[in-house]
Amino acid sequence: MNSLAWSLVCLMMLSVGTASAQLTSTFYSSTCPNALSTIKSAVTTAVSKEARMGASLLRLHFHDCFVNGCDGSILLDDTANFTGEKTAGPNLNSVRGFDVVDTIKTNVEKVCPGVVSCADILAVAARDSVVALGGPTWTVQLGRRDATTASLSAANTNIPAPTLNLTALTTAFTSKGFTAKQMVALSGAHTIGLARCTTFRNRIYNETNINSAFATSLKGNCPSSGGDNNTAPLDTTSSTKFDNAYFTNLVGNKGLLHSDQQLYSGGSGSTDSQVASYSSSQSTFYSDFTAAMVKMGGLSVLTGSSGQVRTNCRKTN
Repeated sequence: MNSLAWSLVCLMMLSVGTASAQLTSTFYSSTCPNALSTIKSAVTTAVSKEARMGASLLRLHFHDCFVNGCDGSILLDDTANFTGEKTAGPNLNSVRGFDVVDTIKTNVEKVCPGVVSCADILAVAARDSVVALGGPTWTVQLGRRDATTASLSAANTNIPAPTLNLTALTTAFTSKGFTAKQMVALSGAHTIGLARCTTFRNRIYNETNINSAFATSLKGNCPSSGGDNNTAPLDTTSSTKFDNAYFTNLVGNKGLLHSDQQLYSGGSGSTDSQVASYSSSQSTFYSDFTAAMVKMGGLSVLTGSSGQVRTNCRKTN
C-alpha cells in the first residue's frame, strides 16, 4: 500500500472513530422512532402521580453523569460479587425513581427490543421531568451506551455533598469541565424536590446566614435529634414548579442546604451576581440551565461498540 492510500485509510478510520463518539438528536429516528414519545408518556404519568418524581428522575441523571460519565451505572443493582453505586453515601436512602425507570425500559423494550440504552432513558427522562413540572425543554443528544460496571468509590467522592463550601463546590464542578456560571445554573435544579432533615439540620440550628423565620419554620419537622428522614422542600416557595424561585430564595437567605446558600453571600461572593441575575430573569436561568444540561449529558459517554444496551437497567446482559 502506498503512502497516499495509507493516509486515506487512516483518515477514514479517524473519521469513523470521531463519528461514533458523537451523540446526535436523531440517533433513534430509524431504529426506534417511538422511543421519545414512549419515554415521555411514562414520565408524564409518573410525575402526575407524584410531582416529587420529576425531581428524582432529574437527580438520577445528575448522579449518573457525575460518576464516570452518563453511562447508566447508577442503575445497576448489587450482586453477590458486584457492588454498584446505590449504597454510596450520596445515593443510599436518597436517590429514588428506579421503579419508574424500570417501567420506562419495559415500555421501550416492547416497542423496539435491545435498541434504547438505559443511559439515554435517564437523559430523556430528566428533560421530560423538567417539562412536566412547567420548566423549559431542550434537545437531548442521544446515542449513549450502558456501562457494564459501576464505581462505589467514585460515587462517594465525585457527587457534591450538601455540606460543601463554595470553593469545594466549584472544584467539584470544574473537575467535570463546568464553569462557575454553569455550576450555578445546574444548581437551579433544586427549584424542585425535597431534602432529608439530616442534610439541612446543621444549617437551621447552627448557621447565621439564614432567614430566622425560615429556620424556625423548619425545626418543627426537623428536630435537633431524630427525624433524619423527614423532608422539606428545597424550594420553599414552589417546590413542584420548575421556575427561578430557588434563586430568589437564596437572595433572601432561604437556601435549604448549606451548599445552596454558599452560592449567595449577600452581594460580595463570586457567584452572587449570577444568582441575582437568575432571580430577576427566569428566561436567563432557563437558557443557561438547558445549555448546561446538554453539556452534562455528554460527560464521558460510551458510544459505538463501547459498553452495551442493557435489556434490564438493573443488571448487565
